[in-house]
Formats: sequence, structure tokens, C-alpha cells
Amino acid sequence: MFTPKSSLSPQTANLIREPILWDNHVCLPHRPEADWFERLEAHRSAGFTMISLNLGDAQVPFETQIRMAAHFRACIAARPDAFSLALSVADIRRAKAEGKLAIAFDVEGAWAMDGQIDLVPIYALLGVRWLLIAYNRSNAMGGGVHDDADPGLSPLGARLLDALDANGIVTCCSHTGYRTARMAIDHQAERQRTMIFSHSNVKALDDHPRNIPDTLIDAVAAVDGVIGINGISVFLGEKQDLISRYVDHVAYIADRVGPAHVGIGLDYVYDQDDMEAQLLAARDTWPEGFGYQPGNRYLAPGDLPHIVDQLLMRGWSDADVRGFLGGNFLRVAERVWK
Repeated sequence: MFTPKSSLSPQTANLIREPILWDNHVCLPHRPEADWFERLEAHRSAGFTMISLNLGDAQVPFETQIRMAAHFRACIAARPDAFSLALSVADIRRAKAEGKLAIAFDVEGAWAMDGQIDLVPIYALLGVRWLLIAYNRSNAMGGGVHDDADPGLSPLGARLLDALDANGIVTCCSHTGYRTARMAIDHQAERQRTMIFSHSNVKALDDHPRNIPDTLIDAVAAVDGVIGINGISVFLGEKQDLISRYVDHVAYIADRVGPAHVGIGLDYVYDQDDMEAQLLAARDTWPEGFGYQPGNRYLAPGDLPHIVDQLLMRGWSDADVRGFLGGNFLRVAERVWK
């Protein structure tokens, strides 16, 4: 349970203590090791109520994703004092009342499905609550940000979006090619559905392919979606002060489309050595020349009070801060989760 430190202003301490705090993307190694799971206590002790925990990215096989979901669920069940499975919005609210960390799962890319749309209900049963279309490279559903040419959302990809919505899973376009993302947003808009960028930053502030242009920022806001800002230095512009730069990205979204469309998606990697080994071993997924190399820095869960302090110094209202901290992603969940 979060206990405010004396160095925090009363306003910041209250803002972190009172609302639901939601980090929409957290990474552990794709290995069933219980001691790694216990490190998630860092999110709970920082005041977070809800996190989305990654089951697989890039070319992680479907079997591995299932094994990780089974392992994470067993770890949650083994620590009912600290953790709970978030299958519904009611589960999140209950976790808040009980001082627990609610955990749902996400999958980065539809590669492991190999075009088999009827796997979507299985993902929903496992506890997956958002799934992105493509992870850096194209698959049968659509294109990734590092494709030489983005093929766009395929007819099969359109069926995927419909299946996700029918099963209460939020569509995500982080790591997805710009053309594919725009087609996905248009598909959702035609059906009066929302979607997200779970952990994407602002291209206008840092010209990296993983960051999204203003046209996509505007489009996702138009369907009442949310953009979760990640805390990795390569996507923040490699500035020395990551906290100030993070707040720059948050404020850019808010200034452009309103504070109701920005949230937290730190993409915090608990085993950074493991991540660096992956970056070096899979250059097709993470090509050279884009900063995918050892030495990237990460904002940590415990940095949240400093982020809130800076938002308040920039004139944000308490209500807008609460939305950023979790209310905005909660709104999407209330609309999509079954």
C-alpha cells in the first residue's frame, strides 16, 4: 500500500493515494520464474492499483504465451494478500479497496495467432485485455513500424478487430505501421468503437518510427481512445532528465487533443539485461540504427510522484491528473471489457 513520503507535497500525495493508478504495460521475462513475479511489488508499493503484464511480443509462440499466463495466474493466486487477477472493472475497484495490485495481461502483436482468429476467445479467458495488431514487422493482420512498406490492415486484420471487440479485448496500435494504424482507427470509428496506443510517444518531439504522428494522435482521440506514454529513453528523445521529457510528451498530447486522451504505459522492463540480449539477438525485429542497443534508460514506477509534481507545476487540475493516472484507461475498460 502506498504511504506518502514526507518530501511530497500534500496535493501530490493525495493524488497518488486516492484514485486508481493504472500502468498499461509492464514486462517480465518470458520464463516461469516466481522470484521475478515478486518484483511487481515495486508497482504496488509505488501506489499502482492496476497493471497490464505482457505475455509475449515479437515472435513469442502461442504456447509460450499460454504458459506465461498460467504461471502468472498461479503467482497471483499464491499471493492473495498482494495481487489479484483483473478480469473486470469491478475486480480493479475491489483491488483498490483492498490495497492489492490488480493484474491483467496483454499480447504485443498477432503473429502467434498465425491467422487463426478463433484463438481470440482463448486470449480473453486467459485474462488478456489488450492486443496489438503487429509488433514492428508485418504479419497476416497488418504492418509494423519497421516494415519497408506498410501493407495496411488486411481483411483478416479487420476480422481480428471485430473478434477482439466481441470478446472484450481492447485493440492497440503501438508498434503498428502508420497506414495500418489509421485503417484500424477508421474501422473502429465506423463501428463507433474505441481503441488505444498502449505505450507510444510523440513523433513531433522525437522523430522515431515507434512514436506516432499528429494525424494518429488526432484520430485516436476522435474515437475517445487513450495514448499511454512510455518511459524509455530512446523514445523520449535521449534527454538527460527523463522525467521532464516524459512530462513533455504527456503535455503535448493533452495540449493537442485534451488530457482525457493520455495515460501511463511505462513499458518498464524488470529484467533489463534480458531485454538487451533480445535486442542484440533479433535485429530483424529491432533493426540497427534506431537506438535499440544496450544502455537505454527507463523511468521506474517510483518516479510517478515526480511526474505528478511536474504536471501540477504546469497548471494541470486535479481532475486532469486523475484521468492521466488511471481514469482515462478505466474509461476505455468500462466501454470495452466484457
